[in-house]
Amino acid sequence: MKNICYIIGASVTEGMYIDRRVGDFVIAADAGLSALEKIGVTADLAVGDFDSLGHIPRLEKTVCHPVDKDDTDTALALAEGMKLGFRNFVIYGGLGGRLDHTVANLQNCAGAADHGAVCWLWGEGNAACTFGDGALQFEAGKKGMVSVFAADRACGVTLRGVKFPLDNACLTSTVPLGVSNEFTGEESMIQVADGTLIVMWNEEAQPFVERIRKICDEDTSI
Repeated sequence: MKNICYIIGASVTEGMYIDRRVGDFVIAADAGLSALEKIGVTADLAVGDFDSLGHIPRLEKTVCHPVDKDDTDTALALAEGMKLGFRNFVIYGGLGGRLDHTVANLQNCAGAADHGAVCWLWGEGNAACTFGDGALQFEAGKKGMVSVFAADRACGVTLRGVKFPLDNACLTSTVPLGVSNEFTGEESMIQVADGTLIVMWNEEAQPFVERIRKICDEDTSI
């Protein structure tokens, strides 16, 4: 069984769902602390410059950074989780809101994949996953759109159970070949042998977390 590190960003939207188990960890990135308080979840750690929150939180564990810094609060929270040894991250508020922050979050998560981490992002009903050298599977009955992008260059990309399959293809970050594919309702798989993929689909928060928990509990695929 793998444990999950939840990171809650300042731009988190309604509908957030957290299935907290023994060994899991919750990090509030700046005003993500307010979002956690609204659903009655206590953060294990608060990280950021806290300009959005408006005050330094009185948590036992708080890492405060200056406002003028190179990294976003979410990136700093991800780095703290990596230092603690976590390699499975659920990031709320990572998608939607400011476009520049969405792109930054995807880049940070692609960078984390280079160090063996799998990042799952959710916001406004949109889900994404970044992973390297592995496979992501979806159950039979899954419907809707799915898009697959290369973070840089990804080879050995195989797609099964989707409208437009691929077999051992190479994708690059400059040609969006994998955009706007579709689940067919069959069991499906998205695999990469060398490189990092960014996979996006639509899903509500609870089934999104249940999907991740199942993968972590069974220690399968990515």
